Amino acid sequence: MLNIVLYKPEIPPNTGNISRLCVCIGATLHIVEKPAFDLSDKAVKRAGLDYWNELDFHYYPSWNDFKERIDQQRTFIVTKFGKRNYTDIQFKKFDFIIFGNETSGLPEKIHNQFLDDQKIRIPMKPISRSINLSNSVAIISYEMLRQFGFNFF
Repeated sequence: MLNIVLYKPEIPPNTGNISRLCVCIGATLHIVEKPAFDLSDKAVKRAGLDYWNELDFHYYPSWNDFKERIDQQRTFIVTKFGKRNYTDIQFKKFDFIIFGNETSGLPEKIHNQFLDDQKIRIPMKPISRSINLSNSVAIISYEMLRQFGFNFF
């Protein structure tokens, strides 16, 4: 099982794309802290997310709640400041891959909780922008699946 973690997502279509990807590949979606949009049943239905009831979804009101839940789990954060490429990681089932939000990424207080070897990046040319969040999730998710022989659990 893959564990995709979004920290305070801001753009509903990105989260919609990511949630659909999670359903298609059998991953669990974790959202940490309040997103910038409504995730109530009514809002999800209005958005036409007909697959939402198939999504393995967990919400955590705070970073501390999330950290307590995954206490001993292997985790990585995805950041353009990472020293290791995502392809350098030998992923394991049940790893947690944490993505920051679209405009500011992960706060420094969270970055500081991870060792350098837990900070991974998607290589790109040096520019001020980053790859779209939903694209980043897809890139890393499919690398994990490739390593697992595309076993969708």
